[in-house]
Amino acid sequence: MAWLILEVWLLTRVAEATSGFIVFLLLLAGVVAGSALIKRAGRRALRKFQETVAQQQQGITPETDRSGGNAFLLIAGLLLILPGLISDVFGLVLLLPPVRTALARRAERSLERRMAAAGPGTFGGAFQQARMRAPDGKVVQGEVVRDDEPPRPEGRDDDPRPPLTP
Repeated sequence: MAWLILEVWLLTRVAEATSGFIVFLLLLAGVVAGSALIKRAGRRALRKFQETVAQQQQGITPETDRSGGNAFLLIAGLLLILPGLISDVFGLVLLLPPVRTALARRAERSLERRMAAAGPGTFGGAFQQARMRAPDGKVVQGEVVRDDEPPRPEGRDDDPRPPLTP
């Protein structure tokens, strides 16, 4: 909420110092630049994906991109599209390659720490457990049981379990 108030205050100050038309042109330029940036980053992401798929089909291990890829370019475009001068400044700062690289490294280290703290296990094990919150706030641990197999007709001889008799 404070950010929104600061954005409106700054826009009114700039409008008082120059004119409302200049502020309108600044906001319009941010929308146009942000849209072009998102379009460009989307095309780069699609091209990179196609190259990666082609390399994997040829048996080549694709190299990983440590510069933040297109994610930070998309975020920069979104910040430029948002109306406001402060968001535009943050969007322009994200366009600098050293800033994107530093943020990508930090995000990667944070993800590695979280994955290490999660402990060993498999994705299958993660999907087998479910946590439900009781109305009193307590966590009730359970296990998900899937019935993926179609029901077998009764009386088949290949059933390894003996029939239950009452």
